[in-house]
Amino acid sequence: MKIKVGKFDFTEVWDGTFYKKLSDYPNITDWEVRTLIEFIDYEAQQGRACTIDCEDASLLQEVREKIAQKEKYKDASCPPLITECTACPYRKGCVTEYVCHTTSAENAASIFTSGRLLSAVRARNLPAEQLMEESRNAAKDPADYFYYIMFAWGNCQAGDRLVMERALGRFPNVEDLSIGFAPGVRFYFKYDRLAGHPNAVFDGVLPMKVRDEVVLADWVDAIVIPTALRAHLEEHIPQNLKDKVLYIENDCKDLWDWSEKVYCAVCAAYRS
Repeated sequence: MKIKVGKFDFTEVWDGTFYKKLSDYPNITDWEVRTLIEFIDYEAQQGRACTIDCEDASLLQEVREKIAQKEKYKDASCPPLITECTACPYRKGCVTEYVCHTTSAENAASIFTSGRLLSAVRARNLPAEQLMEESRNAAKDPADYFYYIMFAWGNCQAGDRLVMERALGRFPNVEDLSIGFAPGVRFYFKYDRLAGHPNAVFDGVLPMKVRDEVVLADWVDAIVIPTALRAHLEEHIPQNLKDKVLYIENDCKDLWDWSEKVYCAVCAAYRS
């Protein structure tokens, strides 16, 4: 696996390359070093070696030296706001109090019935190698990724964007994400608490992912359902999760407006 450290639009893994954006390029924070170490360690566990590249020779040397001092950075604290990605027009970064998993209404109904978030392998009962070859795997993620439930930061719009992409069968355009935007269902978890899940894994890319399954009754803090989906989903929600559900009206101008509205509602509900 290739690692490129630099001044990108955001951090992502795409087609066999980990593009690691630094929040203050060419300076690197202890948290950013930690995520690089986590990525390298995760890849090593999967039998994949990593190479590191950077246009700035001094930074490349610094990165290599710090990665070699793994014990010094492995417990670097997660900042309240991560500014590697500034796509969010409201927060200018990722708020780290919550993580969330976003899915379609159809998948949400199955999740409520089982009471669990399931990895793609378990949810679809297909081999990881087969899932890896599907056209929906546009980023060409390796087979091991499909054994995990993926989580984004709580104010992130990436989950809803992916739900729309799969519904449309193509990458959403500006109109899809504004006047045509149809939000999915979001499952919210406190980052610090879910980090204690026995199957939680930190791969340096996502906030975290959890292998196999997450039992909602044990871990979920809030579930956001757009009011347009209430009639479709309400009957599927088990009694022990009803007090976690927030029905929110999508009166927003676009995807980013919705993400902010939802995040604020979850924070207000949890703290009330």
